[in-house]
Amino acid sequence: MTVLIFANGEINEVEWIRPYLESATAVIAADGGTRHLFRLNHPPDIVMGDMDSLPDEARPWLAAAHTRLLAYPPAKDETDLELALLYAARNYADPLLIFGALGGRLDQTIANILLLAHPGLHGRAIELVTAHERAWLVRDFTEIHGQIGDLVSLIPLNGNAHIASTTGLQWPLQDDVLTFGLARGVSNVLTPARSAAEVAVTATITLHAGLLLCIHTKSSRSVSVTKFSPPP
Repeated sequence: MTVLIFANGEINEVEWIRPYLESATAVIAADGGTRHLFRLNHPPDIVMGDMDSLPDEARPWLAAAHTRLLAYPPAKDETDLELALLYAARNYADPLLIFGALGGRLDQTIANILLLAHPGLHGRAIELVTAHERAWLVRDFTEIHGQIGDLVSLIPLNGNAHIASTTGLQWPLQDDVLTFGLARGVSNVLTPARSAAEVAVTATITLHAGLLLCIHTKSSRSVSVTKFSPPP
């Protein structure tokens, strides 16, 4: 039960997305995010937004696939991705995976990341996904599954974040505070808990107070072996 949402950011290479499409419950494009699916020749179930960046060549393709178009006026308070996320949260179960949220305009990129903290999405399992990175919010506890050498960055949002404990990280944090505006939580490293012979490892973050953006980046070594796999 996975819902994929495509924003109009940059995705240089798209073939890594195909396994996600094969197991998706629904696929939603936020206006210009349709272009990524057009490259994959996988029509979305729904296109949402003001349609100002919908590629002209995609329109007959969408019509032939009977894709549902939910059009909104250009003068609106929400971004196209915001509309798509709220629609998905109302109509589908978790998780919600966002593709194409990064790159292009800086204002859009920052706004897309901060949408993870949207009040209307509180408690939902939502991730930003690229070929080699995942990002999600931590409000109390999370697990990070990866390989030795993968990077884990913990960035406080909306003020300081008080971390109760971590496991599986090269630089552990125990009853520690990450200060909003400082970069101290960037580029921690997944490390084995028992023996150096381990490859797959799991880290945990337990948060006492505050809000964290957790970013898991595959190391160059693990990238050569595998990209992120879609959930079962």
